[in-house]
Amino acid sequence: MAGRFYRDNAPWLAAAGLMTFGSSFGQTFFISLSAGGIRAEHGLSDGDWGAIYTIATLASAAVLVQAGRLADHLALRPLVIGVTLIYCLACAAVGLGQSVWVLGLGIFGLRLAGQGLISHLGQTATARWFNANRGRAMAFVVLGYPLGEALLPPLAVAAMQSVGWRGVWGIAAAVLALAILPAILALLARGRRRPSGAPPGEGGARAATGMDGRHWSRAEVLRHWSFWALMPAVLAPSFIGTVLFFHQVHLSEVRGWDLATMAAGYPVYAGLSVALSLATGRVIDRVGPVRLLPFFLVPMALAVSVLMLPGGAWVWLAVLLGIGMSQGVVVTLFGTLWPTLYGTRHIGGIKALTVSAMVVSTAVGPGITGLAIDAGLPLPAQAPAMALWCVLATCLMAVVAARLSARLGDRAADAPATAEEG
Repeated sequence: MAGRFYRDNAPWLAAAGLMTFGSSFGQTFFISLSAGGIRAEHGLSDGDWGAIYTIATLASAAVLVQAGRLADHLALRPLVIGVTLIYCLACAAVGLGQSVWVLGLGIFGLRLAGQGLISHLGQTATARWFNANRGRAMAFVVLGYPLGEALLPPLAVAAMQSVGWRGVWGIAAAVLALAILPAILALLARGRRRPSGAPPGEGGARAATGMDGRHWSRAEVLRHWSFWALMPAVLAPSFIGTVLFFHQVHLSEVRGWDLATMAAGYPVYAGLSVALSLATGRVIDRVGPVRLLPFFLVPMALAVSVLMLPGGAWVWLAVLLGIGMSQGVVVTLFGTLWPTLYGTRHIGGIKALTVSAMVVSTAVGPGITGLAIDAGLPLPAQAPAMALWCVLATCLMAVVAARLSARLGDRAADAPATAEEG
């Protein structure tokens, strides 16, 4: 049955998966590979570079709040074309720009079109296309994230040795324009049936309602307690994960870990994230996403707690394992939670709010923790605060999950409403 689902829906799953994979060039883990070259080329200190990155990311989050709503009103194919064009221009600006202003605009474009919009379109389309197997579908689509984390860093580092860091951004633009975009458009050539209330060009399963059997508007979501109660747990993985990756050089220095040994743990991190993502999708299709809320931050809490322990690079591996487990669950969990709670008719605008909030957390996280490091508090000493955040958020999620389950009734425990999915 599972094999038939993936086979019958392969074009749309692959298209959305390419969107999440394609977002890699705008993610912190990829951009940071060029940090040394960027600082040297533009004469930037660590603080200058961090400030540019933070300002550009915050600006992209502000724009994303409104731009993300386009997914509710415009067809997917032209949106993907437009976003990819902006993405390519941003890669060119970073790779070719000779001034700090052009660099800043390039980083803004990478964070908006890359980290934000292209992955937002893939997950939003998946949430709208699938109901009965939404968890399984989302688990497949979000595999693009760990796949990019596992494959692209070693390829980029190797490319830098031959074409330099600027050349890498030219390659990124070429891959987006000549490989990823044509593949997505070819996969989307066969349209799905359009559900009631979906934007032009959307199709697949019928529109699914949320709590109270209706479609929630973005304004209604912002006024409801559930959205704000979920935010502490929603923001923890993006904040903590970005902080740990952004400051990995600092960790290697204060703990005496070899960077090459630390890098060797990333394939394990990516593999565990993939396994947990797929497993989470199957569990969600059986019990719904709400029941997983009190559990997904537990591995992350343990991971940052381990960071406080003395020891060799095995400590970093243990941290990666815990982070990978939580990240594997969270990308599938929240991709399915929002349509379950609020319906699919306005899901683009609703998800834009959550994505923007997470983008903000990835912007302020490195800055806040960097200031603490400058003040004499190394990252391992900051780990108790991050672990406490996870523990308190987990306790809050236990209460929130109970209230949401009561509000959803039987739908909280069952798979999403059945629909035509092949």
